[in-house]
Amino acid sequence: MNTERPFTGMGWSFPPTFSKIEKKVLLTSDKEDIEKSLEILLGTIKGERVMQPSFGCNLDEMVFESFNLTMKNYLIDLVKTAILYHEARIEPIKISLDDSFIHEGRVLIEIDYLIRSSNSRFNMVYPFYINEGTEIQKPVVNNTL
Repeated sequence: MNTERPFTGMGWSFPPTFSKIEKKVLLTSDKEDIEKSLEILLGTIKGERVMQPSFGCNLDEMVFESFNLTMKNYLIDLVKTAILYHEARIEPIKISLDDSFIHEGRVLIEIDYLIRSSNSRFNMVYPFYINEGTEIQKPVVNNTL
């Protein structure tokens, strides 16, 4: 059994996954753990965690807003602030938005970051859906009785 713990920490995989053979929880570490943590951070609404009410990013506030330069800068600031307060293992180098899929209702949040403990540089892309639920259609009612 490997007892050496990485400096960046270890955490449960998300969603939690269990090994039937080893009878334990599957863990993630290093870059994978950080990226899972970022996904959770960006997908969490502030106040959703009772014991940590400031944890989260509140991207949901922007779901039906018009997408302009002000909103773009606000989204970048939301993400950067959330990372600075809640993910101390990394330093965000650059956060940008790719709005080339805006007509599909999707904006890609690109995060370039540096893992402080190893001085390694990585990037991840988080898909943010601007028009969540726009594929919902009204049910057709047949009134031919």
